[in-house]
Amino acid sequence: MAIAVNLDSMLVLRKKRSKELAEYVGITEQNISLLKTGRVKGIRFNTLERICEFLECQPGDILAHAPDESGS
Repeated sequence: MAIAVNLDSMLVLRKKRSKELAEYVGITEQNISLLKTGRVKGIRFNTLERICEFLECQPGDILAHAPDESGS
């Protein structure tokens, strides 16, 4: 199972910067970068909630299920 992170697209769509998001959420820009590239194993619900508040979106706008090619 693969989860695609569409955070970068949402930032562009909302004309917001990673720095602004990091300040609002209370995490580092480096962690925002790791999240945007999908190099994280998990995300806290309160962090996801703050991201959604800032971007005025739903969690499904940021995260999507992308089935892997093996079919599992």
